[in-house]
Amino acid sequence: MDCQKGNVRIAILLITDVITRWNLTLELLERAYRLREFTHKWLKHPKYSDYRSLDTTEDDWTIGKYIMEVLMPFRYWTLWLSKKHTLTLHHVITVYNVMFDHMDGVL
Repeated sequence: MDCQKGNVRIAILLITDVITRWNLTLELLERAYRLREFTHKWLKHPKYSDYRSLDTTEDDWTIGKYIMEVLMPFRYWTLWLSKKHTLTLHHVITVYNVMFDHMDGVL
């Protein structure tokens, strides 16, 4: 939190654990990505030198960003379909086509 003072309007903490569901893991990853600058700064502090091995490289963040890019539409469509209070079977082909197009694009 101290690393964020003066840099952000509202300081937030990392999400350190989630229920084992892929969309919550995606939220954990997104939050970590947003806080990467502050986490790096925090780990540079001599007081936390024992945790320095936890710092991530730019290559790690590039991989994380790619994972988020791949999964983002899955979260969107999962939430969209789960909010429907009617039958969604007729949407399945459309959603699958959109998802396959997305996967072709990110591959």
